[in-house]
Amino acid sequence: MTSRTWRRTLRRAAKVSVGACAGGLACIVVAVGGVDGASLLGAPHIPLAQAMVAAGALALVAAAVIRRAQYVPPSARAQRVSLWLAAATDLADLELALALVAGCHVAIATTDGLRSPAYPLLYGLVAAAATVLARPGALATLGAALFLEAALLVRTGITEGAVIAAVLHVVFLAGAAASHAVLLRGLASRYRRRRAKRLDEELLSLRDAARDYRLIAAALGPGSRAPRPRDEEERLLAIGGVGMIGDALAWVLGMLKRALAARTVALVWVEDDPERVKLKEIVSDADDITEQTRLANAGVLGAVLRDRQPLLVSATKPGQLPYYEGGRAGVALVAVPIIDPGGLAEPGRLRSGGGHLRGIVAADRDAAFSEADRDLLADACGQILRAVQAEQVFRAVERAKYEHERFYQATAMLGRALTPEQVMETAFDACAAIAPFDVGAIALYDKHRARHKVHAVRIAPTGEGLVDPKQLADLEFRDNAGLASMVVKNRHYLPAGGETREGVSAPLFTRKVKLDDAKSLLVLPMLSADEAIGTLTLVARAEKRFSSDVRDMLTVIANQVAVSLQNGLLYRRMETMATTDGLTGLTNHRSFQERFEDLLQRAQRHNHRVALLLCDVDHFKKVNDTYGHPIGDEVLRRVARVLQEVPRKIDIPARYGGEEFAVVLDNVDVAQAKAVAERIRIEISKVVVETEKGSLSVTESIGVAAFPDDGRDRATLVERADLALYHAKHTGRNRVVTWAEAQAAKSKKAS
Repeated sequence: MTSRTWRRTLRRAAKVSVGACAGGLACIVVAVGGVDGASLLGAPHIPLAQAMVAAGALALVAAAVIRRAQYVPPSARAQRVSLWLAAATDLADLELALALVAGCHVAIATTDGLRSPAYPLLYGLVAAAATVLARPGALATLGAALFLEAALLVRTGITEGAVIAAVLHVVFLAGAAASHAVLLRGLASRYRRRRAKRLDEELLSLRDAARDYRLIAAALGPGSRAPRPRDEEERLLAIGGVGMIGDALAWVLGMLKRALAARTVALVWVEDDPERVKLKEIVSDADDITEQTRLANAGVLGAVLRDRQPLLVSATKPGQLPYYEGGRAGVALVAVPIIDPGGLAEPGRLRSGGGHLRGIVAADRDAAFSEADRDLLADACGQILRAVQAEQVFRAVERAKYEHERFYQATAMLGRALTPEQVMETAFDACAAIAPFDVGAIALYDKHRARHKVHAVRIAPTGEGLVDPKQLADLEFRDNAGLASMVVKNRHYLPAGGETREGVSAPLFTRKVKLDDAKSLLVLPMLSADEAIGTLTLVARAEKRFSSDVRDMLTVIANQVAVSLQNGLLYRRMETMATTDGLTGLTNHRSFQERFEDLLQRAQRHNHRVALLLCDVDHFKKVNDTYGHPIGDEVLRRVARVLQEVPRKIDIPARYGGEEFAVVLDNVDVAQAKAVAERIRIEISKVVVETEKGSLSVTESIGVAAFPDDGRDRATLVERADLALYHAKHTGRNRVVTWAEAQAAKSKKAS
């Protein structure tokens, strides 16, 4: 071991054990009488040294409680790496236990010792430790309490009264610990029995459901049955498969028993260790069959395991049949190995070489067996093997069908997404349908700037704590040696096996993004026209989440996401072109009329007010004639910028046509609308456009009409705002005029 490794080990040991050592030292200080002189009862003056020791012990108690409340256990990976980190939780409990016991005995020592009224506090502590703490902490609490009690007795003096008091304290301490331990164990046992009963009922229900599922799954399409998570689907398949194999085995063994007139027919399954076997299924008339599923030894069946050949025995010796509890002997035995050659076995044929030994079928009776009986058993072995293989094939087919159904649904979901945001959210849904993940991220690549930016992140409830969301939100990074950058450069997914590996230094995006607890990781390129536009990253805590078949489907999904994203961006551009004026960036006339109508209808339903401003640039024709159309376009852009900045975000500025603009103000009356129009007019009057012929100032006239005072429908409001604008134009320009003011001026002129 290197010096660096020694130093790291010592640092870990010191970090996790310093608290427990401090608690133990506090107990020793109290045991040797370090606080006896600080008696709070019967002493006129408390010695300073003892008072400081007592205060220090109590401060240690407070620190231990705070440290335990804030304690975060090391990760599973860290505990596997270091024995000290694996023991960190027990040492934290030990620190708390020793500190609390020391604190209680400080209180006891400073309040009359063996006759202290603080003893109930110690009893409660021991009872709580026996109930709440793990075994090391609970035993440490009781042991420290007994040790300090003995030390207190020695310091006080061994007299008859002191011994009686100490014995009573020990009895109470042991009783408090035992009563709570028994109570906890009794409650736990009760809950375990109740849970086991419910579990058996649930398993029976699931088995029935699995049988039903297996019967209807093949007959119905994916849209005809309720969607199930992948884990639930696997569980139902497993339960149904075990039930079907169990029924098939019971039927085969029962038929063998009747055909051979046997006392017992047993199926013994070989475990990973060839020397150990498991009693899988048995049909017998005997009453001394063992209840143990794992057999201690193979007995006479060991010869079959060793030689992989059928066995005929005319009379067994005591203890040679491992599935009998008693020493049953003198019975005839026939045993045949079940050998899986890698394909379906032909009935009645055994292969001595090659293949995997799966188990043994054995039958016994009083009369000897013949070679015909052995061949019959061999046929039964082939039937059992075919039943198991058929179930494996069924599960593989169902698993593939499930994955392809989810794949089809995923591609269909992506096909319905329109905007880039919808595509990204649907991409996460599609990936989760194929392979559940804990954290997902989509980063887009700007090749002109050589920059990556994370645009979407999804953290499942199971992914809490796996990564800091703040680290990923709008994360932007340049091309580097990270996995995302390498995937874009190579246009191939990473890492190769879909799993993180110890010692791999390449970061995911940047070195600031940590994924310490991740076991499965997959970074996929999003390819469109053989060009990587970004990466789709999936992270999971579970191991082997992204198998080869799953990676192939997720690769197709990632490429379809790329195409859908480009379609979404194109859709957004087309939508923008359809609703936005190309020159000014404001809402165009058609879209403005639709939004204005919607706003009016909402105002009518909720009894709100709406105001319309019609704006016109003064002398705009002269601007075009004098300075040219490019300068005229710049004037329109500068006016549009004011119309975007002055009103509120909820208001709707639009280019109405030519040099005319419109603004719809939500929930304002005429006076408020005129005030907004005045601010717009003033800001526009400040606009100065520099030209080759000198500076050009801009002014604007504005007409105002409001719902419901000036009209209750869109056409009327537009007409009256236009009349107010006309009045402003013909009374001096660079003015704001309301419909009411225009009408009043017209009436005055007529009179």
